[in-house]
Amino acid sequence: MTIAQGGVRGWAAHRKGHLSRLRFTSLRLRLVVVFGLVALTAAVSASGIAYWLNREAVLTRTQDAVLGDFKQAMQTRAGTLPARPTQDELQHTAGQMANSSQRFSVLLVARNSKGETVYGSSGGLDGFSLRDVPESLRAAVDKKQSVDPGSGNKYAYHLYWQRVIDHGTPYLVAGTRVIGGGSTGYMLKSLEPEAKDLNSLAWSLGIATGLALVGSALLAQAAASTVLKPVQRLGVAARRLGEGKLDTRLRVSGTDELADLSRTFNDAAEALEKRVDDMAGRDEASRRFVADMSHELRTPLTAITAVTEILEEELEAESGSIDPMIEPAVRLVVSETRRLNDLVENLMEVTRFDAGTARLVLDDVDVADQITACIDARAWLDAVELDTERGIHARLDPRRLDVILANLIGNALKHGGSPVRVAVRTADDQVVIAVRDHGPGIPEDVLPHVFDRFYKASASRPRSEGSGLGLSIALENAHIHGGEITAANSPDGGAVFTLRLPRDASALTQEADGEAKQGDA
Repeated sequence: MTIAQGGVRGWAAHRKGHLSRLRFTSLRLRLVVVFGLVALTAAVSASGIAYWLNREAVLTRTQDAVLGDFKQAMQTRAGTLPARPTQDELQHTAGQMANSSQRFSVLLVARNSKGETVYGSSGGLDGFSLRDVPESLRAAVDKKQSVDPGSGNKYAYHLYWQRVIDHGTPYLVAGTRVIGGGSTGYMLKSLEPEAKDLNSLAWSLGIATGLALVGSALLAQAAASTVLKPVQRLGVAARRLGEGKLDTRLRVSGTDELADLSRTFNDAAEALEKRVDDMAGRDEASRRFVADMSHELRTPLTAITAVTEILEEELEAESGSIDPMIEPAVRLVVSETRRLNDLVENLMEVTRFDAGTARLVLDDVDVADQITACIDARAWLDAVELDTERGIHARLDPRRLDVILANLIGNALKHGGSPVRVAVRTADDQVVIAVRDHGPGIPEDVLPHVFDRFYKASASRPRSEGSGLGLSIALENAHIHGGEITAANSPDGGAVFTLRLPRDASALTQEADGEAKQGDA
């Protein structure tokens, strides 16, 4: 049988949801367990008390009826026997006594005219015998009490009884002597019918306890669904809010505490959405301002750059057309114009990253050739050592890779110490480029901020001529490739910037395009 993949995933998700709701730490399971324990305790206690009360009532009622009949039979039947009866007389009287409505066995013991002990049993010679009577009961029956009418003891002998179990069957055994002297009588009554009735009662109470437990579990499940469903909806809404779906709201019904919680959540979500919209609007306005400002600055900067180039040519000419008195000012204007031009270009690049409009233009790049071209274009060949193998290719954006390398190597030359060493290796479908200088290294309190925009560690490094955006732009260019840049200090001295880029960034580009299309849809 073939099952659709979506059906399997749906079934798995449904099962996972049920299992997550029934894990031990969940409120639902704890509520069911607590309800079950309370119901079980109450049911067991009530069943135990009911069983004990019914057991005592049943046994006491049966016992009183049997002992009453036996006592009456001893008075009316055994009391009419002669003082020295024969065995036949005892046997006949025992049989008559056993014909009582209670159907108990009777044993009569007396002495005949010869002084011999004779027995009479209602069950014959193999029936109820003296060995079936506990010795303690026989001793109590034969013990003569002192007669004192003032204390309430009017008779020398009394009726005694005891419950015994023989081969798993309960019995009632009783004994007494005839008032005024004569034979001694013992009675044996099986309590098996009463035991069966009590066992049936115990089974009924056990079934009732089980039903109460099941009912409490169902009641707890219903209560959990009623109480926890709003909490579950609140959790789902909170997750959606955390995923950025700020328009998430809860349906409010009722006036209880959960309804108040839902209203509070909706108010908080509405305030958060408004705050985020305001911040997004201000951020968009700020980016637009930077972009517009950079764009507007490019036109006058183009004219200023053209003039500074002419002034620079005049400075380099041997004719000496520039007055020596103003030559330092001209050189400062040329230098600051270059800085301003670089700052505007960097601001334009940062704006593209913030707006999400930066795109990769991928090409097959020989990493060693790309690094050599970057160093050569900036006349850094004498200050940089290159440690790499030829033939390491990667599919990257050459322009953005050049920006990354120029910023990392230029930063090492400005703030570190020569020579700067650039090492290239491959690891797990990645190209790893390490740029190390021989300077004093980066202070530990500065390391977390080296990639922050406009950050300059002026307290620990010489005054830089940069804008403080170079490393930030390098990191953004690495991220757009799906890579990373880390900064650390080498154990041998100096700072080390490590660039990790995938050897093929086209997969990342396709994934980003797919997400963009899905978002448009």
